[in-house]
Amino acid sequence: MRIMAFDYGTKRIGIAVSDPLQLIATALTTVHPQDIWSYLKDYLISEQVETFVVGKPLQMDGTDSESAQHVLGFMRRLKREYPTIQVVEVDERFTSKMASSAIAQSGMKKNKRQNKGLVDSVSATLILQTYMDTKGF
Repeated sequence: MRIMAFDYGTKRIGIAVSDPLQLIATALTTVHPQDIWSYLKDYLISEQVETFVVGKPLQMDGTDSESAQHVLGFMRRLKREYPTIQVVEVDERFTSKMASSAIAQSGMKKNKRQNKGLVDSVSATLILQTYMDTKGF
C-alpha cells in the first residue's frame, strides 16, 4: 500500500506518493484545492493508500502559521471522507526552500524552475520523504 503526501496551499496542492513497497517518494502532480476531492476519488479507485501525510505549516518558533487553519480544515475533511486511511502531519517549515533549491540545482531551464506547481509537488515529495525517514522505512 502507498503513502500519499500533500503540500496544501490555497492556490495549489502538491501531491506526492510512495511506491507500493514504501521505499521511494515521487512527485505525483499539483491540483487546485477545489479539484482535490475528485482527484482523490479517481486515484483511490486504482491505488491503495494506507496513510495521508499532510505538511503542517509552522512559524520558525514552532507555532501555527497563518495558513494552518486551512490545512486543519483539509485534514478534517480527509478524515471524514476517508475514515479508514490514517492522516498524519509533518513539519513543512523548510520544504518549499529545499524544493526550490533542489530544482535550481537540477539543471532545469529557468522557465521550468519558476513553475510554482513544480515547487509544490517537490515540496510534497520532501514532506513524504521526511515522514518515511522518521518511520524508519
